[in-house]
Amino acid sequence: QVQLVESGGGLVQAGGSLRLSCAASRRTFSMYGMAWFRQAPGKEREFVAAIRWNGGSTYYTDSVKGRVIISRDSAKDTVYLQMNGLKPEDTAVYYCAATGRAIAVRSSLGYDYWGQGTQVTVSS
Repeated sequence: QVQLVESGGGLVQAGGSLRLSCAASRRTFSMYGMAWFRQAPGKEREFVAAIRWNGGSTYYTDSVKGRVIISRDSAKDTVYLQMNGLKPEDTAVYYCAATGRAIAVRSSLGYDYWGQGTQVTVSS
């Protein structure tokens, strides 16, 4: 069973930066892509960014474009989310997800594996 372990969350002031990491272990399939989603209190889980493993194509939700970069280290089976210019509205639990299937990367429905989540809190 694939295990995804996130790290890097924390408390930061508005305008600050954080880098989240998500390492996949015990993978037994060919990775198609990994993604980050987030869920704020009282809100639905929403897509943040995704990356295709082959080729490295990246996708972002509009609210983070220009502030966030998703990247991967294929050798380490790890995906990163570099977040700059953080805003209080970025406060949420951030989850990484992975899939071996060719899916619509912006939808949470296609991901088979999820991490436990890491809290990001941005103070104003």
